[in-house]
Amino acid sequence: MAYTERIREAARFPLELGYFTERASAGWRLVALEWERDLPGELEPVRKLAPVPYGLRVSDDCLHLEENPLEMQVLKMMMEFIVQDFSLSRIAAELNRRDLRTREGAAWTQVSVFQMLTRVIEVAPQVHSTEEWAERRKHLSQVAWNS
Repeated sequence: MAYTERIREAARFPLELGYFTERASAGWRLVALEWERDLPGELEPVRKLAPVPYGLRVSDDCLHLEENPLEMQVLKMMMEFIVQDFSLSRIAAELNRRDLRTREGAAWTQVSVFQMLTRVIEVAPQVHSTEEWAERRKHLSQVAWNS
């Protein structure tokens, strides 16, 4: 079975047509060119930082992330409501009824709750292993049987 061999070479200046002709006659195809230039000043490229995941915050020492108690409480409520088979709009209404807001301070909507589902799934194993959740689970199973 045939495969593609690739090499990367540092450019030799000045580039001459003979170099490209020699490579092509040896069976190589030019597939890319990479350009770079020096810019004046000491500007560094802007790095985009990932947002802090919901339920966490930057610690006081600014070296690591720690739990944000209020946001973790919201995530736990969302889990409870999901277990109780609430719709996304009902979850949003319950959070708003309890005067809980999104990180941006807005009211919860079914879209904002939907966008949190991946985060709820990420924290579920951590939350499900706590004593607090074990007690909540007992209460939730009673609620489910009584409905």
